Amino acid sequence: MSVLVDNFDVFAGGLWVTLQLCVFAAIGALLIGTLVAVLRISPVPPLQWIGTAYVTVFRNCPLTIVLFFSAFVLPALGSNADFLRIPGLSSISTRLGNELPYFRFVIIALSLYTAAFVCEAIRSGINAVSPGQAEAARAIGLTFTQNLRLVVLPQAWKSAIVPLGSVIIAMIKNSALAGFFGVVGDLTSSGTNLTSQGGEAIIPVFVGISLGFLLLTVPLGLLLDRVERRRAVGVR
Repeated sequence: MSVLVDNFDVFAGGLWVTLQLCVFAAIGALLIGTLVAVLRISPVPPLQWIGTAYVTVFRNCPLTIVLFFSAFVLPALGSNADFLRIPGLSSISTRLGNELPYFRFVIIALSLYTAAFVCEAIRSGINAVSPGQAEAARAIGLTFTQNLRLVVLPQAWKSAIVPLGSVIIAMIKNSALAGFFGVVGDLTSSGTNLTSQGGEAIIPVFVGISLGFLLLTVPLGLLLDRVERRRAVGVR
């Protein structure tokens, strides 16, 4: 297991890049998922159809297909994800030295894919809100948007926080595929380089990769368990 000690800086750098990738993708998934959830409960049928179609497509499509279209089809169509050129992402892409902005394309794929599951988690939270509260909001003259923003969504987010956490944990684990779609410097690609180019043994390297992902997921899981216990006590 000396591989882990001798290459500690490589694993630490991979963990840092994977963490950044997951944070940006989680933000994108939560924003897109909330928007899709609003579409699904919209009183306008065409908007409902759009939201339902989005969830149906992305929930039933393998993540590898979504990553492939994002990392290879979007560049072929002339897109380089410039709309994600925000300061943090640009500096990371420059540091990684990718000719193509694979880091941004993987964020797009993870965000779009995870948003379908975020939508369903939020929708379950919306269903947990008492219908009487929405009716009371309408009775005092709130519009559909005001009702959502001030009454329904705040309570839905509170009810959905545990399933949302589970969705984010799944997304973190799914980010292990990023290294196979052009991202350089994350945990997976760093470990692969150690075995293919550095000649290191496979098992200890993959133990190191596993430990990295456990460092990302276990604290979040413990936090969710604590939230769930506090909610259970509150219900009693």
